Amino acid sequence: MSDNRRSQVVTQGVQRTPNRAMLRAVGFQDEDFKKPIVGLANGYSTITPCNMGINGLAQRAEVALREAGVMPQMFGTITISDGISMGTEGMKYSLVSREVIADSIETACMGQSMDGVLAIGGCDKNMPGAMIAIARMNIPAVFVYGGTIKPGHYNGQDLTVVSAFEAVGQYSAGKIDEAELVAVERHACPGAGSCGGMYTANTMSSAFEAMGMSLPYSSTMAAEDEEKAQSTEKSAFVLAEAVRRQILPQQILTRQAFENAIAVIMAVGGSTNSVLHLLAIAHAIGIELTLDDFETIRAKVPVFCDLKPSGRYVATDLHRAGGIPQVMKMLLNQGLLHGDALTVSGQTIAEVLAEVPDQPPAHQDVIRPFDQPMYAQGHLGILRGNLATEGAVAKLTGIKKRSITGPARVFDSEEDCLDAILAGKIQAGDVIVVRYEGPKGGPGMREMLAPTSAIIGAGLGDSVGLITDGRFSGGTYGMVVGHVAPEAAVGGAIALVKEGDSITIDADGRQLQLEVSDAELAQRRQNWQPRPPRYTQGVLAKYAKLVSSSSRGAVTDLDLFES
Repeated sequence: MSDNRRSQVVTQGVQRTPNRAMLRAVGFQDEDFKKPIVGLANGYSTITPCNMGINGLAQRAEVALREAGVMPQMFGTITISDGISMGTEGMKYSLVSREVIADSIETACMGQSMDGVLAIGGCDKNMPGAMIAIARMNIPAVFVYGGTIKPGHYNGQDLTVVSAFEAVGQYSAGKIDEAELVAVERHACPGAGSCGGMYTANTMSSAFEAMGMSLPYSSTMAAEDEEKAQSTEKSAFVLAEAVRRQILPQQILTRQAFENAIAVIMAVGGSTNSVLHLLAIAHAIGIELTLDDFETIRAKVPVFCDLKPSGRYVATDLHRAGGIPQVMKMLLNQGLLHGDALTVSGQTIAEVLAEVPDQPPAHQDVIRPFDQPMYAQGHLGILRGNLATEGAVAKLTGIKKRSITGPARVFDSEEDCLDAILAGKIQAGDVIVVRYEGPKGGPGMREMLAPTSAIIGAGLGDSVGLITDGRFSGGTYGMVVGHVAPEAAVGGAIALVKEGDSITIDADGRQLQLEVSDAELAQRRQNWQPRPPRYTQGVLAKYAKLVSSSSRGAVTDLDLFES
């Protein structure tokens, strides 16, 4: 029991008798009042396959927590399915849900004076939402990933949800017929679990394992496999011990832990969204982390895992090849990981990895030898220039054309952009600009998987650039640049681009430049007027009013923090 809870019991004395009476109604016996109370944040939902298997895990965790000598109290958290809401107005709520999840877990745990929390999540925003809450509360905690989906199969190929989006582009370009399109859709997602490539969910689960907030190997387990349930049970026992020993998130979520997470994300070719989420978690725990830190680590860490979206394999393949511990051991041996960083088990990273082989298994090529990487440097680059003075995020690997200079094709919404692509109005050499989709302008910073997949499906992935103040799905690849900051809604230079302007995207030079003179830009800025809010009430209106720049993690309490 934490000092906070003990002091409440002592000072309130008889006043806590009604509280005990209510706890008896939910199953507490006399001896249970002496035990720590641990929250079980259950992200179960049938909204999405990512979360539909979580309730069984939560029930296994509940039993294990009782066996470990603590009293679990289960409560629900929400989710939004990015894959289902993609390309719709509903996608504006996706990033917002990260804050709702964080606020709900904090509210339940603090409101009930819980001594610890085991959070279980599946879809993309479940992970960062839970970790933001864990960082704020600083009570013993462990994160349990609901698990990855197994790949779908069709015509001898492994499929993921991104296959379905790309099939739409192929169909629109006349490359496949409707029967083929429907067949891909029917086979892409075979059961429970989060999207199977190294997309956002699997990227964040891998990051949390690297940070020591999840158990070894847990981030790449399949949702439907028994080992996932067994790992969940073990997580419950580890958390109970962390409560007794008072191993706190502030001891685990250190600067070293964030650097370890970034190194692993680079090695596995993870999602651009990880940049946004790690910045937000660092803000919550009080660690100074900037976009430049990602660029520094990118320069040191090669990509040595061949994973979708730009590679061949899925998360279950990575798991069979040794999972994140194998990746971490290879980084540790190269001096690219902080081995003295603490984990929730009380062991250091080096201790956790002690028995992991130095080299990946033979007869597999998911994890390559360190000296034979896919790419010599990390894939997540920070681009700057007059179009992104605060920075922008791009995947720099898996693209054949390293730079493009072309005429701007300007769209003020994702829908307008997608319509133009599907209508065949985008040509090789064009640079698409999708703006007013940022954190404030959207609001909600929608992901652009539909347009980028349509570009790939149309065969334009190597010849067309796309920049946006919105985000990209973890399944996106190609010459695309997101998180452009400042965003259009606050008068960033992306708001000043005109149809036909020349824009340069330079991956190697990490530059994003509008080829317009400073004088012309200044004149355009004088004529620019902010747009009225798209929403004047409800959660999107509140979010738009509070949210920070994407370069600061798109958090909603930055002004409060700095005042």
